[in-house]
Amino acid sequence: MRLRRRRFLHLAAGALALPGVIRTAWAYPTRPVRLLVPSPPGGLADTLARLMGQWLSVRLHQPFVIENKSGAGNNIAAEAVANAAPDGYTLLITNPAHFLNGALYERLNYNFVHDIAPVAGLLRAPNVMEVHPTVPVTSVPEFIAHAKANPGKINYASAGTGTLLHVAGELFKMMADIDMVHVPYRGTTAALTDLLGGQVQMMCDNISTSIDHIRAGRLHALAVTTATRSEVLPELPTVGDFLPGFEQSAIFGVGAPRDTSKEIIERLNTEINAGLADPALRTRFADLAGPALPGTPADFGRLIAEEIEKWSKVIRTVGIKLG
Repeated sequence: MRLRRRRFLHLAAGALALPGVIRTAWAYPTRPVRLLVPSPPGGLADTLARLMGQWLSVRLHQPFVIENKSGAGNNIAAEAVANAAPDGYTLLITNPAHFLNGALYERLNYNFVHDIAPVAGLLRAPNVMEVHPTVPVTSVPEFIAHAKANPGKINYASAGTGTLLHVAGELFKMMADIDMVHVPYRGTTAALTDLLGGQVQMMCDNISTSIDHIRAGRLHALAVTTATRSEVLPELPTVGDFLPGFEQSAIFGVGAPRDTSKEIIERLNTEINAGLADPALRTRFADLAGPALPGTPADFGRLIAEEIEKWSKVIRTVGIKLG
């Protein structure tokens, strides 16, 4: 009788333990999730976070709370997530700076590849290569020829030293074998303002912030920087059509602390991809900047590795350093 009772208790304990394990993985989340944005409110990363955060809040029945932790070259938010508990309740909106910073900074308190687990891609935002109307060119080959004929006399703007637009500009210079002067600004708004005023001659800017100026003739668009043409400006060729192999896009996604369980990452990935497939949300993303970036965590991880390898080579070749 005692043996039967012992066996019953043992089986009952096992039966209770198993649902507990399942609940840990599949009941996630059971409380609010923090979604850290490495830039101030109002920017593209912040807008993407709020759109996807709202979707996840509805789907997973818990608030996804947006926290803007800007500063230190986008490293503050990344370091906070790298040091957070790997329980799925602190996530990072990754942006292009995270793929550059390992090569730009001598010392960081975290290693992006080692400490941040890829969860899902969100968006691949194309930029448009544009010039002030006083620049006498209508195509990328004409621009290259004009730059060769006027070495050191063309200024190109970026959102700051070490930003993706700066590094991509240096890649363009190397591939086209031209000499341009880099003029860094504190953000793309100031850079675009000076491009419109003619203080600088060229810039690669996000399509969404430049398209009205292009359509009004205040700026002349030469090409898009992605490997394929943009649906927003389908008449424009790509820079790669004239400089084979050139590609630059701003990639955004979601990361988690390393050692976050596979079940939690897959759950988040599934729900994020469902959001990216939703027609309404997909249209909002397209209106903002460009095509959604669905895929598995492994897909996003491979894309991160490719971006880091490509831009690190440019940074080392040019010798750009921030600290």
